[in-house]
Amino acid sequence: MTTTEMTQEVRHQAALEKYLEESPQLKEEIKDLSADDQRDQIQWAFEDEAESQGYQPWELTLKYTSTPEEFEAARLALHKEAAEVLGVEWDEYCEMNDLVV
Repeated sequence: MTTTEMTQEVRHQAALEKYLEESPQLKEEIKDLSADDQRDQIQWAFEDEAESQGYQPWELTLKYTSTPEEFEAARLALHKEAAEVLGVEWDEYCEMNDLVV
């Protein structure tokens, strides 16, 4: 399944699974928690990881579920869409969001 064929929910779940596989310490820390608590902890850790990399969680989801080339193209396309929805000029939007294009 390519990036464009994945729904946002499926893409995010795939990203969380990949993130957990790359985070053995987190996996160990949450192993005795209920399934619901595990999901919450994984989500919170994922959001923290996104922030530490300077991304929004949706950007990290995209990064985990696409090639580097797909990631950059899709990331910019989604940011451009956001700028249009917000009615903000692209240059101003980039500055407000620390985007380097």
